[in-house]
Amino acid sequence: MDHATARQDLAAAFRWTAREDMHEAIANHFSLAVNEDGTEFLINPKRHFSRMKASDLWVIDAKNPDSAKGTDAPDQTAWGLHASLHRHVPHARCAMHVHSTYATVLASLADSRLPAIDQNSAMFYNRQVVDEHYGGLALEEEGTRCARLFQDPSIRTMIMGNHGVLIIGETVAEAFTRLYYFERAARNYILALHTGRPVRELSDEVASKAAEQMEGATDSEAAFLAEIRAVLDAEEPDYAH
Repeated sequence: MDHATARQDLAAAFRWTAREDMHEAIANHFSLAVNEDGTEFLINPKRHFSRMKASDLWVIDAKNPDSAKGTDAPDQTAWGLHASLHRHVPHARCAMHVHSTYATVLASLADSRLPAIDQNSAMFYNRQVVDEHYGGLALEEEGTRCARLFQDPSIRTMIMGNHGVLIIGETVAEAFTRLYYFERAARNYILALHTGRPVRELSDEVASKAAEQMEGATDSEAAFLAEIRAVLDAEEPDYAH
């Protein structure tokens, strides 16, 4: 992938996140590694997701905090969390952190695990981790602590207790698809709980089978992002500029 395409893919993800109302103010961040070892990465400045353009994205050096300073710079938590991920988690080529409504409600429950109650939530069966030790804003020390929870390559979704959700992936398409389906799955679960009726969980066998069937569906992920870009090309073409 060339640098221009990387920027456009990430900008499209910001715009669609805004359309899905999964963002919060200008406090959430997406990043994408653009060099081989992942230490240089694109990240959003302090700008509303609905206005993000490919050219707005900063290139930051995960080993140099001064690269994240200046006018319109990403905030400190963007550096603390994402630089830590790109330094310590090689398979975190793309990282997406939001305070989306249903994921954050889930993160606020005493049991923040997302159980496999439908096909969407089965995608995350044995592929999620709950961070139960929120320690304040994700500055460098807190970001490093969170990064350590992703050492198992099969775990690519973190329910950040009392905070939100953090998704990692190899590509923008992979990470955004997982982010989209996690919020949908969390919504289904929270609404199911709201009925007050017992929830029927999938068996371990079926949940495991479904998760494996959906694992690495790169064609579907790429097609989803391509369709998002097609809509934006028609309706908000400035995202790619």
